[in-house]
Amino acid sequence: MKYLELDFKVEPLDPGSDILMAELGDIGCESFVENEDGLTAYIQSDLFKLENLTSLQILHNPDYKIAYSITKVKEENWNAVWESNYEPVVIAGKCGIRAPFHPENKEVIFDLVIEPKMSFGTAHHETTSMMIELLLDEDLKNKKVLDMGCGTGVLAILAAKLGGIDIVAIDNDEWAYENSLENIVKNNEENIKVFHGDASLLTDMHFDVIIANINRNILLNDIKHYVSCLNSKGILLMSGFYEDDIPSIKEECSKYKLELERYISKNNWVGVRFINNN
Repeated sequence: MKYLELDFKVEPLDPGSDILMAELGDIGCESFVENEDGLTAYIQSDLFKLENLTSLQILHNPDYKIAYSITKVKEENWNAVWESNYEPVVIAGKCGIRAPFHPENKEVIFDLVIEPKMSFGTAHHETTSMMIELLLDEDLKNKKVLDMGCGTGVLAILAAKLGGIDIVAIDNDEWAYENSLENIVKNNEENIKVFHGDASLLTDMHFDVIIANINRNILLNDIKHYVSCLNSKGILLMSGFYEDDIPSIKEECSKYKLELERYISKNNWVGVRFINNN
């Protein structure tokens, strides 16, 4: 699988980088590395279209000055790129996320090993971090759990360690699918089934808790599918969008009797918890 590296210099950095990251996610970018000048994004070569990049709203916003360059990524160098930027993360003092080349963290309850490949979801980004926080607050013992847009599989793996059962993880990206399988093995979790696909796979499935850390547009389109397989009084945890997007997410959820119970926020990104009142 061939990838392109998109390197951006952003002024002002805050909130420019976050806005840019969200828009890049909408055109297919999968992984991001933030730095003091802006960010670097990665996208599959066959998914990249220059016209999609040049049409990003923030590039035409006079409030921001953004310069970028595009280079090809050599596949054999990918791990070296990630290792040079990848640092362990600890969430809420309970959950640690590290790469195989980092030492074991014995000071946390859950020490997760995530191979830092092209998949999104290493807990460095606010959305993954908040989803982990929300999961840590849930009673998942003997609950059936779905992780939609699983990326590295980190949320599904944590759900398993929290007592979840019959866990299903789904991602439409082949690299993420393979990466999730690899990380599940690294964390000795056998109670997770991974599928390559999208919400169309949810027919005849039923869950007590659904996790979806995806971008706003996909969530708005797929909420109806989530509800169709979410048990009564089940929980829907979502992230991948901004506080300003809460009204549109809430409006769509209300069509299906999903009630917003709480949300948390970091740097304008949010993680939300909905309850199924059907």
